Amino acid sequence: MKRIAIFLFFFISFICGNAQKVAVVLSGGGAKGVTHIGVLKALEENGIPIDYIAGTSMGAIIGGLYASGYSPDKMKEIITSEEFTKWVSGKLDPEYTYFFRHPHPTASWINFKFKYDSVLETHLPTNIVSPVRMDFAFLELFSEATAVAQNNFDSLMVPFRCVASDINANSPYILRNGDLNSAIRASMTYPFYFKPIRIDGRLLFDGGMYNNFPSDVVMEDFFPDIIIGSKAAANYSPPNEDDVISQLTSMLMGETKFNLYCDASVLIQPSLMDVNVIDFSHTIAFIDSGYVAAQRMIPQIRKFVLDTVSAATHQQRRQRFNDRKPEMLINSVEVSGLQQGQATYVANAIIGARQKRSKRDSYSGDMHLDQVKSRYFNILGENRLKSAYPTLYYDRVSGKYKFAIEAKYENNIMAEFGGSLSSGSTNEIFLQLQYNYWRKTMLSTRVNGYFGRFYNSAHAAGTIEVAGINPFYFDVSYTYNQFNYYRTNTLFFTDQTPVFLVENENYSRFSLVFPVTYQGRFELGMVAGQDRDNYFQSNVVTQEDKLDKTRFSFFSPYVEIELNTLNRKQYSNEGRRIYAGVQFVTGLEKHFPGTTSPQTGNYSDYHDYFNYKFGFEQYVKIGSWYRPGFTVEMKATTLSGFRNFTSTSLAMPSFKPIYEMSTRYQQVYLPTGYLSVGQRNVFRLNKNLDIRIEGYVMAPFREVGNNEQSEPVFSDLFPSLHHAFSGSIVYNTPIGPLSASLNKYDDGSKLSFFVNLGYIIFNRSALY
Repeated sequence: MKRIAIFLFFFISFICGNAQKVAVVLSGGGAKGVTHIGVLKALEENGIPIDYIAGTSMGAIIGGLYASGYSPDKMKEIITSEEFTKWVSGKLDPEYTYFFRHPHPTASWINFKFKYDSVLETHLPTNIVSPVRMDFAFLELFSEATAVAQNNFDSLMVPFRCVASDINANSPYILRNGDLNSAIRASMTYPFYFKPIRIDGRLLFDGGMYNNFPSDVVMEDFFPDIIIGSKAAANYSPPNEDDVISQLTSMLMGETKFNLYCDASVLIQPSLMDVNVIDFSHTIAFIDSGYVAAQRMIPQIRKFVLDTVSAATHQQRRQRFNDRKPEMLINSVEVSGLQQGQATYVANAIIGARQKRSKRDSYSGDMHLDQVKSRYFNILGENRLKSAYPTLYYDRVSGKYKFAIEAKYENNIMAEFGGSLSSGSTNEIFLQLQYNYWRKTMLSTRVNGYFGRFYNSAHAAGTIEVAGINPFYFDVSYTYNQFNYYRTNTLFFTDQTPVFLVENENYSRFSLVFPVTYQGRFELGMVAGQDRDNYFQSNVVTQEDKLDKTRFSFFSPYVEIELNTLNRKQYSNEGRRIYAGVQFVTGLEKHFPGTTSPQTGNYSDYHDYFNYKFGFEQYVKIGSWYRPGFTVEMKATTLSGFRNFTSTSLAMPSFKPIYEMSTRYQQVYLPTGYLSVGQRNVFRLNKNLDIRIEGYVMAPFREVGNNEQSEPVFSDLFPSLHHAFSGSIVYNTPIGPLSASLNKYDDGSKLSFFVNLGYIIFNRSALY
């Protein structure tokens, strides 16, 4: 017994002095790679030590999170969060983009961006998914661990390695140090899905192209006693002649040998269904599959792993590492890749008035990362940067970080094309050209035109924006609008035949615009111009008859406010819009009667009056398919009337909640003011296809009629109620909505069937 005790003592001492070193290797696999979380959870629960960890692509993300002090439960919480879904989608939340910068809606379908000196150059996109959200998320997740490790991956909670692909050298590139979030971002940059990044001057892609299972890297760098592999990937099927993606995958992604290069090794292979690289809809099931597969392999692992690490020990090591992470306080911003003025603009937008320039392209301040985040995304939301990659560098002396942005600016010329193709006479073409000059301030100029039988317009504008924590812009524009209400089937040109009613408006606008939170804008401005209305006061005319002409030269200061989170320019099915405005109008009316007018003699008069507007629109989600919308609208004017009935009705507020109504002259919906309520029942059949059933009731304040002399006559208050109904099918195509609708109005017209592709949107009018 004494000899046995001595033997056991020396055996145990030997084991303790030469503890086994266990390395975990995590394969790539896209969305399937989340199964590694379940594997790590099972290993920890069974007391398996994890001394080293390495991964490729999704395996690099999970391995990097583990090495950075995140528990498997915390990783599951991150990967299954709504925020993670947004990272993968690449879309910026409205909360991070200023609505006040959104231009007033136009009928644009598509746009093209180019530089003045490279108009003929063609640039294919290098990525399907925008990486901006994911890049910042990686920065948030891994920068603190990078600071603790001082850029040495051996000094993380667990020594870590990941693999990227250097396509210029046609070889894998092992990442052992540097910025951890950049290393992981490089390792998971699946070709064409995500934009590649540069590290050490090398353009790096997904490590799975050359090494999707880095067990050889683990052996070379760490020489562990035991390797535990987790396999979430499989070699790809042969290319299909009808599937371009499968052909690209076969060319880009090499065959993987899932070798462990160690006698004492175990490979865990969960049973996983095939899914798209970025399809994370099965995340929980995949994590569970990894957990179950690992549990089944624990007896096999225990044949090699003799050591046991308690759950408390795992947690203590994790807590000790996390306690060393420095708080994310930013004291400087560095901008590279832009011209000096542009870099100043970006820094001003992030740090604002408190910034101090310390050296070229570097600006000092003091703020928390959350503040930087909102302002950084706000800059990206302006669409002035083609790309921007963020990095945090920790300064151990100050205990704070430098926020660095490596950026490229967007092409400075943008052309837009759009319009409307309908079953009526409202077909039109829309063209716009915009030039952006960007330095310390942003100057943009734009011109557009609408060309059609019903509507023609020209618009030219210039905008100067001042960046900062409280940005604002000043806009100067000139607009000409013409509405021709004569019914015709002639398309795309203006003829000279007599017409029933033509409205012409030209005016200049000067406005100062400020943000109201991220979702709204406040506009203070003035307009000055002239309305020129030409019309007959009878539907029975000859070629010899002359038109009535009304000219109204006006000046109008105004103030408006709008909050808007609607998801589309037209046919929205989620979000909310609230707007209000008031304008004072002063002007001179001149009337020149024609041959169909009962009035004689030229006439002129001055008018001073106010216009008011208020509107509310809200959509509510009820289940996955029903989204009812509710509207309230009020418009009013104190105008006492122009000389005749027709010119007066044209100056009245117009009720037009159904898009087709914007193309009609409907006198019954032109009172001195009104209050309306409506409901929009939206049945969402799929992401792009809706059925809409809408109804509105309008209570006019006073209706406008006429006497025998065609003079305006006003009714008593609230004389009646009017309605409008519409049922439509709307398919939102990549260029705009395709709609077919049945519309019923109580203006004496028949049931209307209206088909339209595109947007029934016009340039702004001067008066409400």
